[in-house]
Amino acid sequence: MLSLMLSLGALTLYAQDTQTQKTGLVLSGGGAKGFAHIGVLKVIDSLNIKIDYIAGTSMGAVIGSLYAAGYSGKQLEEIFKQTDFSTLINDEFPRSSKSFYERENAEKYAISLPFDNFKISLPQALSKGQNVYNLLYQLMLPVNNVENFSDLPIPFFCMATNIETGNPVLLDRGNLAEAVTASAALPSLFEPVLLGNDILIDGGVTNNFPVTELRDKGMDVIVGVDVQDDLRDRTSLKSAPEILLQINNFRTIKAMSEKASLTDIYIKPDIDRFSVISFSQGESIINIGEKAAKVKNDALSKLNKKEEQPNENETFKLLDSLNIRSINIKGNKNYTRSYILGKLRLKGDDRVSLEQFNKGINNLAATNNFDTFRYQLVPTGRKDEFDFKGSVVESSTRTFLKLGVHYDDLYNSGVLANLTKKRLLFNNDIASLDLILGDNSRYNLDYFLDKGFYLSIGFKSRFNQFNKNINPSLALGLDSPLLDELNSIDIDLQDFTNQLFVQTLFRKDFALRIGAEHKHLKIISETLFSEDQQGDATFENTDYLGVFGSLKFDTYSNAYFPKNGFLFDGNFNLYLSASDFNEDFNEFSIAKARIGYAFSTSDRFAINIESEGGFKIGDDSTTTLGFALGGYANNFINNFISFYGYDFLSLTGNSFVKALFVMDYEVFKKHHIIFAANYANIENDIFQTGEWFTAPDFTGYALGYSIETFIGPLEAKYTYSPDNGGSYWFFNVGFWF
Repeated sequence: MLSLMLSLGALTLYAQDTQTQKTGLVLSGGGAKGFAHIGVLKVIDSLNIKIDYIAGTSMGAVIGSLYAAGYSGKQLEEIFKQTDFSTLINDEFPRSSKSFYERENAEKYAISLPFDNFKISLPQALSKGQNVYNLLYQLMLPVNNVENFSDLPIPFFCMATNIETGNPVLLDRGNLAEAVTASAALPSLFEPVLLGNDILIDGGVTNNFPVTELRDKGMDVIVGVDVQDDLRDRTSLKSAPEILLQINNFRTIKAMSEKASLTDIYIKPDIDRFSVISFSQGESIINIGEKAAKVKNDALSKLNKKEEQPNENETFKLLDSLNIRSINIKGNKNYTRSYILGKLRLKGDDRVSLEQFNKGINNLAATNNFDTFRYQLVPTGRKDEFDFKGSVVESSTRTFLKLGVHYDDLYNSGVLANLTKKRLLFNNDIASLDLILGDNSRYNLDYFLDKGFYLSIGFKSRFNQFNKNINPSLALGLDSPLLDELNSIDIDLQDFTNQLFVQTLFRKDFALRIGAEHKHLKIISETLFSEDQQGDATFENTDYLGVFGSLKFDTYSNAYFPKNGFLFDGNFNLYLSASDFNEDFNEFSIAKARIGYAFSTSDRFAINIESEGGFKIGDDSTTTLGFALGGYANNFINNFISFYGYDFLSLTGNSFVKALFVMDYEVFKKHHIIFAANYANIENDIFQTGEWFTAPDFTGYALGYSIETFIGPLEAKYTYSPDNGGSYWFFNVGFWF
């Protein structure tokens, strides 16, 4: 009887211990290999295991924090399948997040380097980590008011490393998204994160498997998932990054061999064939993690169960819109509040969709004027209403040296050197000087004082030149007897243009510019003179003064290969006076507009439809500023327009209409097969004669192959026109400038 009573008492105590034991989960870092954690979590969910505490480092911190915030393993799988990790890691922002001025100055350089004090330096890392923070904060929005991580649905902490002391730092309170961003700040890939007074980097540098720290939280049973690299043999060490990673792994692998024994259930997925950047193979890594966890199914099944069965249909809902009651910005010294709010597109006491909110965040981050931008949405107590609190750290780098190369059939070869200076004269301003050396040397000078929603001020100056055979009606007067005798004229064209303008944002998305313009246009030719005659034939050598206005809306996803978005680009120029060379000058104006829409029917196939037109009002004696179609280029000046099937500037008139259809099939990543068709009517006064609404007089087609590279697109296009049976090849290398 005594023996029976003792046995029953022991069983009762064992049952009580089992029911009260606490289970901790520790997830190691390992870059893309950390996808295996998701597979393990899916198994834990299927067994209805109760996790009492989570610890993670680097990718383990990212996945562990989201699981602690309330996401299931299946939901994490869906999130990571839908995430573009190339965009995330490289801090790529949608083209639409940049201002029109910033796009003009960003879509033509292959290399950009800090150039302060006339010294070229390298950036701290490939990425600032802004996109990582944005994604994490949005996903963690329902728990963003939790400051102590032990108050999360599952208590959590993560590890980072103080880069100044080399000591590990345990992060268990504060801004969850910011703490996790610091834990995952892999050196050279992400810039260090300033958190309080500490400058932090990836926790894997000092503690990639915080099992001891988790045990100290009172955990009785610890499940450990190890996705860390093993040491590689000589056949696998073929590059400098691989060797550096091996050196970094010496200490962490040795430490892992000791820490693994401190876990009660140790899971080591077989992912040696993957690397820390195998993000494109995430689905396979998740499956391997799931298989590795199932091997430990018996041991896992003995752990405590949740009191309630999980509802697999339950989703972790995010808000689709926000009401921003007030806006508070701190940390800005050189950039004004109006500038920041203009980029954020926020005004306070305003309801915005989550998509619009994200666009505003991207707008500010894409300026590259801030090393760090962090924000919090503080609930006001009313449904879906928040106070926006932002904190910025302004970039100390103000000067950049940018380089580019280019070849096309109009300007031929050119090498671009650019010097960009921020805060040159005032806060919020930027100055940029392009010097283009090559077959046709040119320059572009831009200055812009950006005040967001308020009136911004800008100045543009350019010198442009090229030599080409053109339609003689573009250079000669309408009454010239030579028009009937010449098919083309070989000319040298020089254009020197200066513009001073003001700009404002209209309805948040449109940029409206109004300003004054000076233009000096010179066109000369030697083709009309015999060898014994002196001098060149000068068709144009005039200074024009006028005013102009433009209205632009552009959401194209890519300037060269748009897959979605809208475009409207309208321009109006009124020329008021001219110098003495143009003796018969009378006032005239030119209006033109371009409208486009791009859409995709699949991930690889996109269609772009554009319509374009323009007309001249007033004096017809000045033909050199008329419209001219032909050739292929994205850096045309004045009123020159691309048109497949014809040579450069071969179709002319004072008015035109044009339609363009482009089909783009991305056969491999960044490899495009292009088919295009364009149709046009162009001559004098087609809007008065009704010719603009008749069947097209000119048609052309193009078939090409284009490759996206770091220096810009590499393109070869064969074009043909059935009108005259003519065909032309057009080639382009590099960004257009």
